[in-house]
Amino acid sequence: MVSTVPALNTDNLSQLRLEIRNLQPQLVEWRRRLHQRPELGFKEQLTAEFITEKLKAWGIEHQTEIAKTGIVATIEGHQPGPVLGIRADMDALPIQEENQVPYKSQHDGIMHACGHDGHTAIALGTAYYLANHRQDFQGTVKFIFQPAEEGPGGAKPMIEAGVLKNPDVDAIIGLHLWNNLPLGTVGVRSGALMAAVELFECTIQGKGGHGAMPHQTVDSIVVGAQIVNALQTIVGRNVDPLEAAVVTVGSFHAGHANNVIADSAKMTGTVRYFNPKYAGFFGKRMEEIIAGICQGQGASYDLNYYSFYPPVINDSRIAELVRSVAETVIETPVGIVPECQTMGGEDMSYFLQEVPGCYFFLGSANAEKDLAYPHHHPRFDFDETALGMGVEMFVRCVEKYCSKQQ
Repeated sequence: MVSTVPALNTDNLSQLRLEIRNLQPQLVEWRRRLHQRPELGFKEQLTAEFITEKLKAWGIEHQTEIAKTGIVATIEGHQPGPVLGIRADMDALPIQEENQVPYKSQHDGIMHACGHDGHTAIALGTAYYLANHRQDFQGTVKFIFQPAEEGPGGAKPMIEAGVLKNPDVDAIIGLHLWNNLPLGTVGVRSGALMAAVELFECTIQGKGGHGAMPHQTVDSIVVGAQIVNALQTIVGRNVDPLEAAVVTVGSFHAGHANNVIADSAKMTGTVRYFNPKYAGFFGKRMEEIIAGICQGQGASYDLNYYSFYPPVINDSRIAELVRSVAETVIETPVGIVPECQTMGGEDMSYFLQEVPGCYFFLGSANAEKDLAYPHHHPRFDFDETALGMGVEMFVRCVEKYCSKQQ
């Protein structure tokens, strides 16, 4: 536990209500406590215990051990109304932290390098505030603390466990602290925000032999190299040029000596796209290309291709709700960034397939404080001023959605 918390940085916070400004030191303390004890997907026991401890202390109804370590908390307003879900992911990454800060990870080889500790702190702060201001909204807010976003994926198991039921969620929102945007900005758009994630592994089987006698072999490296190049034609020649897509070969392993032709080569990679119409297309086209090249070269192959997450697609109505709220909270000149798509993926997409909702980015980078390293970097950190801004965003979304106008 961090014993001291820096004074509140009031930059860009004039639109935050006083109670949330006063909550900022607690938000920082919670975030740093979580940062010191990061846990991988479906192993977030300490994180879940910390969340449960807070919810119990605040008298908030909740359920634990959903999809292993997930938690769902429910707060009812002063009278019946719509049900709004708020989702926060909890897991960390298998990265050795290089930051030299008092709240550095105490778990060797594990680090909150994507901001999920901040997401959890923001959701806790929102729950604390709403539990003490039930008179300010009608309906119900359901907080979903989700495990394993970084993999293998906790959203789908939580949905299958019924977290969107009893009471049924009418809409859902979530945020991602985003070091690709500066502090004091919000990235929000309707439609596709983040890409589908598909993964592949391919082993090319040739025939090894002496490097001086290639005619006696089937060179798996040559075959694999042709495949790597040919896979790039899928986007360049098979995808509508007005659509965005990526095929990346991320690893290629073959051979062990300079005078030996490798009998096998293995490559792995990822495919990204926004438009759901391409679901199923890339795997089929990839296999056609690999099969054709292998047949022409006398090699064989084994391809494993599977979908990881679908694209994150925001509902236009809920995205407009978030955008209108952001305009009342964010004061910087950049402010709202409508075209903020990324080929990164997120399993928030599964929630958005079930109910209308919006996932948005909350700018958290501050280069002046050396807090601008990218996500998944061993020196990733963010400007904690964003924590209070996140709570204000969530609270105002609740107040606007769960109102008599809905």
